[in-house]
Amino acid sequence: MTIAIAKTTTNTKSRVTFADYLTYFDGSDTKHELVDGELVAMSLGTGLHGETIDRTYQAVNAEINRTAQPWIVRQGQIGVRCPRGIGLDTVRIPDVVVMQRNDWQALQEREAVIDFDLSAPLLVIEVISPSTKNIDYRAKRTEYAARDIPEYWIVDPLEAKVSILINSDGWYDVTEFFNSDRIISPTFPELQLTPQTIFSI
Repeated sequence: MTIAIAKTTTNTKSRVTFADYLTYFDGSDTKHELVDGELVAMSLGTGLHGETIDRTYQAVNAEINRTAQPWIVRQGQIGVRCPRGIGLDTVRIPDVVVMQRNDWQALQEREAVIDFDLSAPLLVIEVISPSTKNIDYRAKRTEYAARDIPEYWIVDPLEAKVSILINSDGWYDVTEFFNSDRIISPTFPELQLTPQTIFSI
């Protein structure tokens, strides 16, 4: 979830550059996204939100290990720099990110943000909460497509559905899965996972 931080000087918001964002520290443990040059604090989610993230992460991690892919998956630890409109000063921190292991190793000695010099993530996953629904379904859909991320999952415990978005010529085609539907993922074609498994707590 995100809550905007007001950065005002005589009613105008001061922009934060990507370079400034990489070194930003406000003295707390709060994580921030950068949205079109504005810092946006990420607040603590509900237990359901956290449980849904963890279940999704565990399923993806198990499939990576089972298939011995040279990938890693992390939850809430990796930023993704995205184009937004005509600007480049946007960094999202997805709930779950799957990326090439080599690119992850390249981040060990620098800030954990997938910049444009690295390959786009293979997959990003966002779990919906009431305060982020429009952002996850609309803004991030556009940003992740512009970043050429091939697959984007929107996991929605509010509607008990999982939307799989596949990048086609710079825009996402979407398929929705409910209940006992097996989730069809091009990244994980043998994955045995259903919305019911994710949402039954």
